[in-house]
Amino acid sequence: MNKPAAPRTFHVKSFGCQMNAYDGERMGELLAAEGMTATASAEDADLVVLNTCHIREKAAEKVYSDIGRIVKKTRAREKPMIAVAGCVAQAEGPEMAARAKAIDIVVGPQAYHRLPQMVAAAANGARAFDTDMPAISKFDSLPKRIHRRPSAFLTVQEGCDKFCTYCVVPYTRGAEISRPWAQVMDEARALIDAGAREITLLGQNVNAWTGDDEAGRTQGLDGLIRALDRLPGLDRIRYTTSHPNDMTDGLIAAHADVEKLMPFLHLPVQAGSDRILKAMNRSHTADSYRRVIDRVRKARPDIAISGDFIVGFPGETDADFEDTLSLVAEIGHAQAFSFKYSPRPGTPAATMTDAFVAEEVMDERLQRLQSLLATQQHAFNAGTVGKTVDVLLERPGKKPGQMIGKSPWLQSVVVETAEPAGAMIRAEIVHAGPVSVNGVATS
Repeated sequence: MNKPAAPRTFHVKSFGCQMNAYDGERMGELLAAEGMTATASAEDADLVVLNTCHIREKAAEKVYSDIGRIVKKTRAREKPMIAVAGCVAQAEGPEMAARAKAIDIVVGPQAYHRLPQMVAAAANGARAFDTDMPAISKFDSLPKRIHRRPSAFLTVQEGCDKFCTYCVVPYTRGAEISRPWAQVMDEARALIDAGAREITLLGQNVNAWTGDDEAGRTQGLDGLIRALDRLPGLDRIRYTTSHPNDMTDGLIAAHADVEKLMPFLHLPVQAGSDRILKAMNRSHTADSYRRVIDRVRKARPDIAISGDFIVGFPGETDADFEDTLSLVAEIGHAQAFSFKYSPRPGTPAATMTDAFVAEEVMDERLQRLQSLLATQQHAFNAGTVGKTVDVLLERPGKKPGQMIGKSPWLQSVVVETAEPAGAMIRAEIVHAGPVSVNGVATS
């Protein structure tokens, strides 16, 4: 294998969840702090970081395909240094490195703070591997935030202790750990100083966050949100992803009390059948989930609900699936994510081979579920027509003079305005599409 040149430019491509997006930004900041320059495409970079997600089936195969495309498109010049990061690296790093000789670096999601040293090692001809899960937080080693966009992610919690039987997160991200209060508050201030007006708090189970404040008092996520609410320059607060069992009284009350906390809640339920929820080790029932939603809506009547759903979990019967449809119909969703079950190596559900649901059955169920969810999302959007709301502008639209921003309910709002990204404008929603709305600026 040829010795890679010391890279001067880099490109980070992130897959999957918002936490991966956060990690990708932080890796970019690490490399920029070393004097490297980001490029708009992988083909123009000396170093390509593929920040992977292991949630979906055949995740590793998609990485191999990406590597093949990168190498093919750069044959006219020297092959870039290639780093595989994220959850696939954590779960399958040694196997991937053995199969794909083009990989120079394998780094897990808890070790990416050591990426600059690994790049230096690879530039000296050594393949670099690090999938350690250190007890000391990686965040202490990361540079100050240089985020320059109006909306920012801020990871406050990582890992998971829930051990849902279909999920690889406990094995790729480790046990639940909360970042210290002072560290989170300092990063939030840095993001605001860099221009962020909206911060989304991230975690695999973000509402399990806990920490001691400046006075030594133990706080939950609601206490952190109330502290962020007092920071000058911050206009909006969001959080994701939550577990129903961690929706505390204090957090629900914060939805009523904290004006900056946006009326949007992503609260995965996964299924509407108690039998399937037990097999998933979800530790809640369909009825307990309903009660949580009822309490949240009582606290904030205009809140938009989002969820996650898996169809075709091993052993799911037609009756089980009908229970899911019934729960969806009862709750009503502004947004949702839905997937066919796919076995992840190393998880308990992957061993339930005798109970696997036929592919064609999963396809039909997913189509029915997604049709219902799409109808609900369009109906929610239609219900906001005529309302005048604050829109945080984020980027230009497709047409001249258009900008796209977010409503309080996380809708994409297309509006004609001369205001730049980062501006907060008032707009009346005048038209609802299936996935976005159109607004008219009123100020």
